[in-house]
Amino acid sequence: MKELAKIKYWLFDLDNTLYSGQTKVFDQVDKKMSSFISKKLNVNLEKAKKIQKDYFHKYSTTLTGMIKHHKIDANEFLDFVHDVDLDFLQQDKDLENELSKIKGKKIIFTNGSKAHADNVTKKIGIDKLFDGVFDIVESNFIPKPSMEAYKILIEKYKIEPQYCILVEDIARNLKPAYELGMKTVWIKNDEPWAAEFSNENFINYRTENLTNFLKKFNELRKN
Repeated sequence: MKELAKIKYWLFDLDNTLYSGQTKVFDQVDKKMSSFISKKLNVNLEKAKKIQKDYFHKYSTTLTGMIKHHKIDANEFLDFVHDVDLDFLQQDKDLENELSKIKGKKIIFTNGSKAHADNVTKKIGIDKLFDGVFDIVESNFIPKPSMEAYKILIEKYKIEPQYCILVEDIARNLKPAYELGMKTVWIKNDEPWAAEFSNENFINYRTENLTNFLKKFNELRKN
């Protein structure tokens, strides 16, 4: 971990990374995507779910497939699917404490929307700790793990990849970051699609808990 002492840019995924996947927030988003597709394409929920997952696995986001094949209004989709109940999300004082100790630029890098990122981070109590949110709109609707999304992010924030680290729960999204020269951290989880490629060498660090990882980093930095 000593090699992380030179890190000046911290990129964090949002869903199932800055909060635990066990909270099931994204399960709500998932259901709302099926509902949106069902209404928009006039199909039953079973068919909608199949379309949703087919697009997700083919294009990395359901939204990308819906734009490509059905010319939907992306903002309408994002507003609808992220209108979820966050009442059970708790303030995370430990995460807030460790994030506040990190020097350098901290940016949320998400395939979701900025509004969703703002809502989630406010609920957790960490919204004041980030220098920006780079969402799917900012990336011109090009999702992770498309290399172009990372390059747009780097250009926007003038990031030096060799001094940057990306923290993610979807293993394959770490590959482009590694290829660009960034360090990578995978948040372990039980979802097969998220864990695919998690044993590859483009992952520098693996952790079950973001707060614990940051705590180790901050303790090392003090010594």
